[in-house]
Amino acid sequence: MSTTESHPFAILFDPVRIGPVTSPNRFYQVPHCNGMGWRMPESLAAMRGVKAEGGWGVVCTEEVEIHHTSDLSPYFEGRLWEAEDAPALARMVEAVHAHGALAAIELVHNGVNAVNLYTRATPIGPRSMSVVGGSGFEPVQSRRMTLEDFRNVRRWHRQAALRARDLGFDLVYCYAGHQLTLPMQLLSRRFNDRTDEYGGRLENRVRLLRELIEETKSAVGDRCGVVVRLAVDELMGDEGITCDGEGREIVAMLAELPDLWDVNISGWSNDSATSRFEKEGYQERYCGFVKSLTSKPVVGVGRYTSPDAMVSAIRRGILDLIGAARPSIADPFLPNKIKAGRHDEIRECIGCNICVSAENKLVPIRCTQNPTMGEEWRRGWHPEVIAPKSSDEQVLVIGGGPAGLECAWALGQRGYQVVLAEGRDEFGGRVARESRLPGLGEWRRVVDWRLDQIRRMSNVSMYPGSQVSVHDVLEFGARHVIVATGSTWRRDGVGRNQWKGVAGHAAPNVYTPDDLLDGRMPSGRVLVYDNEHFYLGGVLAERLATDGCLVSVVTPAALVSYWTQFTLEQARVQRRLLSLGVSLYTQHTLESLEGGYARCSSDVVPEGRVFEYDAVVLLTDRLPEDALYRSLRPLHDDGRLGSLRCIGDAEAPGSIAQAVFAGHLAAREFGEVPTRETPFRVERWSGVTRVG
Repeated sequence: MSTTESHPFAILFDPVRIGPVTSPNRFYQVPHCNGMGWRMPESLAAMRGVKAEGGWGVVCTEEVEIHHTSDLSPYFEGRLWEAEDAPALARMVEAVHAHGALAAIELVHNGVNAVNLYTRATPIGPRSMSVVGGSGFEPVQSRRMTLEDFRNVRRWHRQAALRARDLGFDLVYCYAGHQLTLPMQLLSRRFNDRTDEYGGRLENRVRLLRELIEETKSAVGDRCGVVVRLAVDELMGDEGITCDGEGREIVAMLAELPDLWDVNISGWSNDSATSRFEKEGYQERYCGFVKSLTSKPVVGVGRYTSPDAMVSAIRRGILDLIGAARPSIADPFLPNKIKAGRHDEIRECIGCNICVSAENKLVPIRCTQNPTMGEEWRRGWHPEVIAPKSSDEQVLVIGGGPAGLECAWALGQRGYQVVLAEGRDEFGGRVARESRLPGLGEWRRVVDWRLDQIRRMSNVSMYPGSQVSVHDVLEFGARHVIVATGSTWRRDGVGRNQWKGVAGHAAPNVYTPDDLLDGRMPSGRVLVYDNEHFYLGGVLAERLATDGCLVSVVTPAALVSYWTQFTLEQARVQRRLLSLGVSLYTQHTLESLEGGYARCSSDVVPEGRVFEYDAVVLLTDRLPEDALYRSLRPLHDDGRLGSLRCIGDAEAPGSIAQAVFAGHLAAREFGEVPTRETPFRVERWSGVTRVG
């Protein structure tokens, strides 16, 4: 479909001039981390290249360190310390340019956010202070910068910009956002107590950012657009930069200097808030003023997934380009689908931040909605292309949760005849049930997108309300069976640090998440024992509190919903629970339940603690529902089944993202000869070393 005036979203495909270069459309993949960085340049280039192929007019790097004093270890970002770092970045430029998109590089010196664990260089910053990077609690302080240090930073930045230009980058960033960079730390009164030309009044605190912009434009502005990434609000009130205070003043001071403004909020947990706490377009109320102060184009984010919302943001004068990180991860082909009139096929981001967790766990990026994300190079996966079937075999997929749905869809996409049987009357498994909990409504997209795609396929048949037995499998006659029957929560309290059941667990007032998700709700004083540590314990506690229960959350971990710190929401979870009157007890392990009293040992209270309760909810381990798979094994062993595979939570309970990945992997591998080698490529040392 052409993007003429008759196209409802034609405005999204207007070219946008950015200094000396032009974006082919308004879709702009803003800088985002990915867990690959300098150590996996081939993987990184392939991932960015797929986005360019999918129609993103601009594709950016992540943070790219300009000097060894800006070492972000243990995190893996980009590096342009020296000329030897250039070839890795050149691969990305080539991959992006191959599809006609602009390549942008986000140059950065991280100041007091750089712990320099690898280089062991002394951190530098506006003042001598504890560094804020790494874990956030590193026993390291920075050195107060001298004026010579400022001249050096400007020189390093200019040198990196020249290298970026020579590599073919079209846009070069000056980055002052997320509390992560030296220019923003100088803007902040919390970090900057200087009394020289870089401190005091706002004009002085803006000085380094102004110098970087001017010097970058002088160095590369004839060939490259210069972009400023600025956090206009820190959501800290008078303690930080605000959109109606210094954020606005900074934009006004520098309004016409850059070729493009990339604006957002700070810190990262605010900019990348999960859908549990913020909805599409949530940054507009902070960034909407910028276009009124500058004639230069403006890009911003807000986890936009709806083309209607994108068009609205442009027509209302909020943005000129639609920035996206997470939506571009969930569907790299979002722009092309809108252009072709296939916007109903977009894999919409669910805002779960599994992508963010990968960066925080130092592993390659992944996505709940898009199981090919991060696998483009090492497995050769493509989000829109899959190998056709190698035979005319029929496949029976048993279980219609996230793993089974993904597997059935991907097998159908390959051209196989697929029968999908689900024991419940509703497809979706745990996702369908959990998405009814507070704040998780957008997670339903995992189910709805796959059901919609499957219903368009004539070669995939779906049978809800179908409990399948071994006899049914034999009677059906399918030679190939994939079992995706999910898991159930343990009722005995056995978990990661408890190998014996909790005494008293069999009482009728002891519940599991399965009970609550099936509508069997406790009342009164409810103790939620969370030994699972991700999102569900907190969400169930929130639901119970809003239902009027007096809730206490008890956990062996040092933080409530401990693992949500990796999805950037732990602090919000804790604030939400406290605001609802939920009592929180960390570093307590449940030992026994008897007569309305829960006895807990504690790492911090030697005598332990006793809680009174009317009901207890146990979130501990889950049990794979693999009985059918085990019963089918003899049929495979004696040849009555050609292949048999167990996937998702039925194989090993884990995250929704891992279940979707398992379903996709099974579909890709169906019909292949299993390998005993590592089933993907690994980026290894090439044998080339620096001389001298």
